[in-house]
Amino acid sequence: MTVVDDRPETVAPAPRRRPNRLLALLRNSWRQLTSMRTALILLFLLAIAAIPGSVLPQRGVSPEKVNEYFVEHPDWAPRLDRIGAFEVFGSVWFSAIYLLLFTSLIGCITPRLRDHIRALRSRPPAVPKRMARLPQHTVLPAPPGGAAAIADVLRKRRWRVEVRGDEVSAEKGYLKETGNLLFHTSLIAVLIGVALGSWYGWSGNRLLVAGADNAFCNTRQQYAEAKLGPRVDSAELPRFCLRLDDFQARFLESGQPDFFNATVTVDGPDERTRQADFSVNAPLRLNDASVYLLGHGYAPVIRYTDRFGRSQTSTTPFLTTGDMGLTSEGLAAFPDANVDPKTGQRAADQQMAFTGIYLPTAPQQAPFVRSEYPTERNPTLNLVAYRGNLGLDAGIPGSVYQLDQRQVRTGKVKEVGTKLLRKGESWTLDDGTTVQFLGTERYVTLSIRHDPGATPLLISCAVLLVGLMGSLFGRRRRVFFRVLPGDPGEGSPTSGSSLMEVGGLPRTDYPGFAEEFAQLVAVVNGGAAATERAGVREGAE
Repeated sequence: MTVVDDRPETVAPAPRRRPNRLLALLRNSWRQLTSMRTALILLFLLAIAAIPGSVLPQRGVSPEKVNEYFVEHPDWAPRLDRIGAFEVFGSVWFSAIYLLLFTSLIGCITPRLRDHIRALRSRPPAVPKRMARLPQHTVLPAPPGGAAAIADVLRKRRWRVEVRGDEVSAEKGYLKETGNLLFHTSLIAVLIGVALGSWYGWSGNRLLVAGADNAFCNTRQQYAEAKLGPRVDSAELPRFCLRLDDFQARFLESGQPDFFNATVTVDGPDERTRQADFSVNAPLRLNDASVYLLGHGYAPVIRYTDRFGRSQTSTTPFLTTGDMGLTSEGLAAFPDANVDPKTGQRAADQQMAFTGIYLPTAPQQAPFVRSEYPTERNPTLNLVAYRGNLGLDAGIPGSVYQLDQRQVRTGKVKEVGTKLLRKGESWTLDDGTTVQFLGTERYVTLSIRHDPGATPLLISCAVLLVGLMGSLFGRRRRVFFRVLPGDPGEGSPTSGSSLMEVGGLPRTDYPGFAEEFAQLVAVVNGGAAATERAGVREGAE
């Protein structure tokens, strides 16, 4: 006898798949990176990382100060240089924080934007069955017209309304989430604008003396200080030239500045030839650059006649010392003086230079060390003459505004006299040579820059403020209406009439929602009744 086993066959469970640890790690890392907490931490780190760029000198802005820092701090400077402290905004660690913040913001905003669009397109939710559990709840006599009249009043007050039979759902306050998204999206746009300005922008400073012989053309070599973005080729700078025709300055009697205006002639292949005026708060706008007026001063005109009777004229800008009277200091060097016309040679110890202090309005009595007013009421030039080996033929770089004091300390250069000159006066030195103070020319300090990220940055900041206001003042809330049959009992105040059950729910922290809810209920009740009465009158007419 054969026994048949009719029990159902037991199927062995499928083996459990082992989770991919690498994918899990990447997924969790992405969630952490795109969280709002991480974005705030990265934003804080970016602010901290920018501090060294504000405290320490940067090579892209002032390489001279970086060299001075190496001289003053020989132990610390090499260590700071190895971590990029003198090129903070181009360093690897600053760029890493910048890119991580950029990625975190995008990853944080994208799902929120998707959810917000979905919420905007969806209908307000259905009325809950038990509205008595909502934070705000009341029952009132229903206005004439029922749910349709209630919906009309809510729509006039810009609520999103959904009518389902005798129930009305309404929602308002999407501006808060819209403001949040605008704020964070604008923050990304700000980062993009900063990156555009850093990569494709350029700037340079130039001191420009008035006169047809002192024109400036936009080339890298003619800037005193220049900073080019890593994506900018110096050969592709816009081609234009500037010539300072006139500079006007007006001051109050106290010496406070009142008015500045520079008149320049602009020409070049990339600019139409024209004369233009600009001032401190109204820069000159060119096609691919803007010219800003930073400062001004005086350039004394000095004529030196050497021992062979040849004259040289130097128009040398003197830098202001910072006082309100525009007291200025400078150096006038004559590298081609005292050259024998027959042999074409000059003794190394016959080079001439003059340091001086220029006072636009000198005091009537000594000491003549400080100007009393910034305009030229009593112009005076106090010169100190130096003769010797100034190193002008050695090719050693040096400042054009100060005398190399090392040459003086070593005895290679000697002081040969001091003289106070007024405009038009001359001074005869011990070797028979003469120096004459002819007058002054005005000069201006210009900052010429091109920043392709400025306009996007300005727009982004404006939108950022708008989004911030919406985020701060937006309040999302919902209200629900249900029209119920009235109490049929005799003697009841609502006997034979419908009831209106109303509930309210704030979706965010909103202390004033109770007051708004009460006002809304009153407006809906009265507005619906008024609408119904108006319809009755129109029908009667």
